[in-house]
Amino acid sequence: MTPVRGDRPDQDSVAGLEDADLAPDLVHMNFEENLKRHADEIATFARVFVTEPKNVGDVAALIATLGELHDAEQRAAELIRELHAARFTAAPFTFAVPIWKKPWMWCGVDTYVSALVESCGGRNVLRDRERYPTVDVDDVVALKPDIVFLPDEPYAFNDDDARSIDANVIGPFPGHLFTWHGTRTIEGLRFLRRMLTGHGVCQQFADA
Repeated sequence: MTPVRGDRPDQDSVAGLEDADLAPDLVHMNFEENLKRHADEIATFARVFVTEPKNVGDVAALIATLGELHDAEQRAAELIRELHAARFTAAPFTFAVPIWKKPWMWCGVDTYVSALVESCGGRNVLRDRERYPTVDVDDVVALKPDIVFLPDEPYAFNDDDARSIDANVIGPFPGHLFTWHGTRTIEGLRFLRRMLTGHGVCQQFADA
């Protein structure tokens, strides 16, 4: 199977997928990143597989399903073992994760990002909010998170942004470690273990 990649395609590029040179048998899409109208159009000429993992457990199930879809069950099983090996539980800590600035927007409790960090023992200080609430940075700092994680995507936070937040900030760091799922979940968990240990917030770990 030859992969054909695209990020948030426009209508012309969606229609172009049907060309003989491409003619995909299967198109992978993400519920949050792609539009339903594009999925509906693609479904007229190819099978569409839509993903929306909400937590680490969902990612393990997704990897298994992808292994079946692509006749790669053995590789999928290896990745699932790596995922389970990367999981850990830290001493309890609180956190916040911004995803945008101007205005400041944050990861609420029902997001994959929040679930990833909470799987390690964290507690989102905005766990009473859903999706991506708009909250002033000073109001979030007033909730006294032990850590503010600062990924560099989807908003490209920089060192000046990190210094402007009156809290214990980790970042900026590659955002795909938090916002992408699948094999990136394994990398994200390993990153969390290193960072939490290095910042002295969580010193004792127990295998999950």
